[in-house]
Amino acid sequence: MNLARALGSVGGLTLASRILGLVRDSLFARFVGASFASDAFLIAFRLPNMFRALFAEGAFSAAFIPMFNKKVSEEGGSLAAGLSFAQEVLSVLLPILIVLTIIMEIFAWPITWALSGGFRNVSPDQFDYAVTLSRITLPYLLLISLVSLLGGILNSMQKFWVNAAAPILLNVTLIAALLWFHTSDPLETARNQAIGVTVAGMLQLLWLWIACLRSGVNLRPRLPRLTPEVKRLLALIGPAAAGAGAVQINLVVSTALAASLLAEGSVSYIYYADRLNQLPLGLIGIALGTVLLPTISRQLGRGDDAAAMDTQNRGMELALFFTLPATMALIVCGVPIASALFQYGKFTPDDTLATAQALAAFSIGLPAYILIKVLTPGYYARADTSTPVRYATISIGINLILNLALIGPLKHMGPPLATAIASLVNLALLYRTLAKRGHFVPDRQLRRRVWRLTAAALAMGAVMYFLNDRFAPYTLGTGVTRVSAMIVLVGTGGAVYGIACFVMRAYRPSDLLALVRRRPPAPPTPPTIGPP
Repeated sequence: MNLARALGSVGGLTLASRILGLVRDSLFARFVGASFASDAFLIAFRLPNMFRALFAEGAFSAAFIPMFNKKVSEEGGSLAAGLSFAQEVLSVLLPILIVLTIIMEIFAWPITWALSGGFRNVSPDQFDYAVTLSRITLPYLLLISLVSLLGGILNSMQKFWVNAAAPILLNVTLIAALLWFHTSDPLETARNQAIGVTVAGMLQLLWLWIACLRSGVNLRPRLPRLTPEVKRLLALIGPAAAGAGAVQINLVVSTALAASLLAEGSVSYIYYADRLNQLPLGLIGIALGTVLLPTISRQLGRGDDAAAMDTQNRGMELALFFTLPATMALIVCGVPIASALFQYGKFTPDDTLATAQALAAFSIGLPAYILIKVLTPGYYARADTSTPVRYATISIGINLILNLALIGPLKHMGPPLATAIASLVNLALLYRTLAKRGHFVPDRQLRRRVWRLTAAALAMGAVMYFLNDRFAPYTLGTGVTRVSAMIVLVGTGGAVYGIACFVMRAYRPSDLLALVRRRPPAPPTPPTIGPP
């Protein structure tokens, strides 16, 4: 298949979702600010958000997609066996998720305490409010897990865009809740946002279910049976969750320490910084991970190791092409970006500066966050989830140690910097092992381009550093002025980077045209799988 074309489809929709997410965060900053209300909501949203990243974007996809594709390849390309396996998984997964959700609702108080460290200097009524928000958002875990099952099937059928469009519904729902149901009381506005999270989960599930029906996939729950294949899937999900979710687990640790040890608003600074950091991560890392896993597992399933190696090399190349300039931009231009997006109403200039500082610390690890998404499919496609979990465990331990060491002297910059360093360590371990096994060897083209892309990104960063002061006044103007300033800022940076890439001969125009020339093959038409 054409990797660049598939990445463009997924990445374009993910970009739309992330832009809507920034609109949502901008409105949230205006109506709620950086306060206890925002901290409480973000704590309540942290667990569902982490579960989405671990399950929908990580563990389940990592375990399910290779097994699904293996079933299909064993039947000569027929999807019947794969869909039968998916139905067995649904029948076991649904009751597990229902029981898990009920248990978490019952134990929402200790869960909230664990995620927040009990907050800092809050009253019992305030903590009860935070627990209430957690109970409202917890059903999203069940809904997004079912979404990930249906999305995994569609991704395996090369219908990447459908699953990539689902997060747009979350952002549209939360934006609507902010516009139509905000009040002068930040606590009430935050509660309405929590309700919006669960409503959005219902809409996402409905969207994927309809898309599956239109693709001939009709899964119906039946009496659960722990078949050998389902047992293997469940055994793989746990290690894959830790392996794919080290960054999310690190963020949970960082958030809990910030809530319990730092001043009010610190959780919000870290959250807003993470949201900006997530824009390139979602556009590049998640999009690449979504495309690479089914592609590599399909190539390995038919014994084409050379094609799998080439796919991973091109994935690494595309990741660096987009990631390096994004890293420089977020480090150098953090203040104008944060002020343009968030400095309204209750969000003050001091909040902007603190958010930009946290963003710079997060962005140091941005290449690692994204390249981890490129390397882990090399393990998961070979049904190896134990190695990533070992390295993730090491990463989590390093993150915890660095959090405790840095949070005192660096305040709200400490947890993001700890997360960045821990991710760099995780990346180094994953790369070293793949290379040692011979499962990833950088080819000549990748080696030639790495240093050229790095030089081009540094040149762009130097130019943007000197342009920052010229953009600053426009980032505090009217909405149109702010948007225009951001468009010009991004456009200027992109133009400088593009010119630098051609000057450094990292890419030639013919290289870029070659990325989009080939069309992917059409997937086979699936049979409809109904009740047994």
